[in-house]
Amino acid sequence: MKKSLFVVFSFLLVFSLSFGALAQDRVVTMMGVWGGQELEAFQEVMAAFTEKTGIKVQFEGTRDLPTLLQTRIAAGNPPDVAAIPGPGAMKEYVEQGALIDLNKSLDAKLLEEDINDAWIELGTYKGGLYALTFAADIKSLVWYRPAEFAAKGYEVPTTWAEMEALMDKMVANGDTPWAIGLESGAASGWPATDWIEDIMLRTAGPDVYDQWVNHEIPWTDARVQEAFEIFGKIARNKDYVYGGPTTVLATNFGDSVSELFTDPPRAMMHRQASFITSFITDANPDVVIGEDVAFFGFPMIKPEYGNPMLGAGDMIAQFRDTPEAAEFMNFLASAEAQEIWANRLGKLGTNNKINPAVYPDDLTREMAALLNSADVFRFDGSDSMPAAVGSGAFWEGMLQYVGGEDLESVLEYIESVAQESY
Repeated sequence: MKKSLFVVFSFLLVFSLSFGALAQDRVVTMMGVWGGQELEAFQEVMAAFTEKTGIKVQFEGTRDLPTLLQTRIAAGNPPDVAAIPGPGAMKEYVEQGALIDLNKSLDAKLLEEDINDAWIELGTYKGGLYALTFAADIKSLVWYRPAEFAAKGYEVPTTWAEMEALMDKMVANGDTPWAIGLESGAASGWPATDWIEDIMLRTAGPDVYDQWVNHEIPWTDARVQEAFEIFGKIARNKDYVYGGPTTVLATNFGDSVSELFTDPPRAMMHRQASFITSFITDANPDVVIGEDVAFFGFPMIKPEYGNPMLGAGDMIAQFRDTPEAAEFMNFLASAEAQEIWANRLGKLGTNNKINPAVYPDDLTREMAALLNSADVFRFDGSDSMPAAVGSGAFWEGMLQYVGGEDLESVLEYIESVAQESY
């Protein structure tokens, strides 16, 4: 009898120890590019997940993520989860059969109630949901000084017709509507590509935008030409932009917003992403963001395309079908995880149940509300194109066009590079 009890007790002891070891071994591996403050913030996210679930996260950081991740995929040893550059990379991984459909991993109620359709659409390809947009940056912003608008009787436009009327009113009053700077060293020209992308979304719509980014329509397409022409009416017009094209080409993108803060202002508006606030405060320490300067959304151009939003973001995909990876993806989709990231970095979360109080200031709260009310969100187009096009011919073509070159020639040049690159 004693011998039997000893055997049973020994079996239970071994089983409990083995079970404990298995529990301790629950791990998620993740690959990403974050360093510095971003990595510190994500370490807090990972720690919160481990505390909640007991699952550890092993994070592997690399600055050459596409190359390393592709090597690991080819070797049959991908991480469980990885940050990916954007929708273009997501589609490539889907074509390789490397990604897990998140409809199998993410809680259906969370997807239905907490994540807006724009984010679902962004991560969807060939009928599956393959990427979670963990956080986003917003680009479709026009910065202005509320006090100057009030003093001059200018009203914030909500449509392009209202914007055109406002620009004409400013010119009639002796004011210059826009400050634009395209100089950025080896990356000169990129700020103009954001203008084209915002305009394309509002004149041709998201479907054509996607076709353009994927080179399913040529750069010489009339709809691409239309977007360039709308931008050209501003950037190539000395009445509409401070200093005319020469100044636009010579002025650094981060310095150009300073024209709003001269006395009197040399320009009344500046289109740029949310990160421009750091350039404003560095050059103008006394300026209070949200009071002395504010923003409004880039206006609607064609009503049928609603309120699209251009930006960039942190997209995360699942590469291995494990329970631990699924739990981690659900956590990253939650308001709890995104509130940590948003609070530490001022990023904009995509879960619509995030407590607005976690954002560092009222202006960021306004950006988050604008972002999550968007009908459509699209990733920065030039960042989604092959480098020879997006960060090559497209940038160069914008400089040529603003400098006075014929639009047809510029578009034919970019198209020739695109034909060799896709």
